[in-house]
Amino acid sequence: MKIAIYGKTFNQGFKPYIREIIGLLREQQTQLVAYAPFDDFIRCETGDGLEADRLFTGPEDFDPTCDLMISIGGDGTFLESIPYVLRSQIPIIGINSGRLGFLANISKENIADAFRAIFSNNFGFEYRSLICFRQPEGLFNGLNFALNDITLHKSNSSLITIDAYINDDFLNTYWTDGLILSTPTGSTAYSLSVGGPVVVPGSGNLIIAPISSHNLTVRPLIIADTNLISLKVKSRSGSYTVTADNRTMQMDSQDTAFVIGKSDFKLKMLNLPGSSFYSTLRNKLKWGEDIRN
Repeated sequence: MKIAIYGKTFNQGFKPYIREIIGLLREQQTQLVAYAPFDDFIRCETGDGLEADRLFTGPEDFDPTCDLMISIGGDGTFLESIPYVLRSQIPIIGINSGRLGFLANISKENIADAFRAIFSNNFGFEYRSLICFRQPEGLFNGLNFALNDITLHKSNSSLITIDAYINDDFLNTYWTDGLILSTPTGSTAYSLSVGGPVVVPGSGNLIIAPISSHNLTVRPLIIADTNLISLKVKSRSGSYTVTADNRTMQMDSQDTAFVIGKSDFKLKMLNLPGSSFYSTLRNKLKWGEDIRN
């Protein structure tokens, strides 16, 4: 099995677990393709590198023949690893070295069990939908898609005004700090923090959630992901911010019309035994626990 490893940094408490991961990979004599800056960081922190067969520094020198990508870090690191594997449909799984971890959902305590399942081919696949900019073209140097959400956000203290249309049918003019367009996967991220609903992946929906709307009766809206959302932004300062997951850019034109919809491709994620969206909700959001104790 040829496995790609992607990561950024980790805290001191994760050192024993990175050593455990290295040991498990060597035990199986795995062919490794590693993100070079992460391999350097591991070597600096532990004195022992991954001993990868091949290193990569960007999508242009990534090996598309890998069988699996393992992201080590938090959800932000997981999102950063997606451009490497999306087009080639290499499955991805995340090991959580940080805190919450909805996407990087393998906990430190379950690393050995996870690798045991991987090396025995005891896993399935799950496909997650993405959202993307249909117009304008060329945003984020072609990385115009998001697994979690796309946002339009004010760049200073003044509200922005966003005219929103669904399939050319006028929806609303939002007077707001910003607007979040979320996939079901992203429903537990930024959208949730502004009062958006939790939506099960695979349900075929998109969420439109305003950020601190001036009109308190304007609430998050769920629509079918077959719809196209058109947005036009007006800002007193003349500028505003656009994001696609962890990618951010400043917009200075108020003549830009955005058309946003479901992407034509999906992310392939590895699904291990005993792992599901519902178990992640219980574990990460502490559902069912009595917080008084």
